[in-house]
Amino acid sequence: MLFMCGQNAVRSPMAAVLAKHLFGRSLYIGSAGVMKGESDPFMLAAIDEIGLDLSRHRPQTLEELEENEGLGFDLVITLSPDAHHRALELTRTNAIDVEYWPTPDPTLASGNREQRMDAYRAVRDELEARIRARFRPR
Repeated sequence: MLFMCGQNAVRSPMAAVLAKHLFGRSLYIGSAGVMKGESDPFMLAAIDEIGLDLSRHRPQTLEELEENEGLGFDLVITLSPDAHHRALELTRTNAIDVEYWPTPDPTLASGNREQRMDAYRAVRDELEARIRARFRPR
């Protein structure tokens, strides 16, 4: 399963680390972005709060992922409109299912540090709940 967002800097790495933590023994999980972003300290802090570590995550584009690991994914979960459009293009040449999980971009939050962190926490918690619901054993 591949999580994709705009820059692979916040939403898709969060989703990937959560899914790996919850289901990493039974699913192959990756993340990529439409464009390459910069590592986000708020995202790192939000993930660190729940005992997970993304300090070694380096944002990568879909093309970089394909070059480094290949696109051996059967499901792409897109978290932003631009990622969804890009993933749908993949279905022309790959047998890939695409699901769109519209997810707010916490980088757009304003306010003091705590208010901005709350936006990242909300995205983290929403992603965790969706991952648990979607991939729990039936």
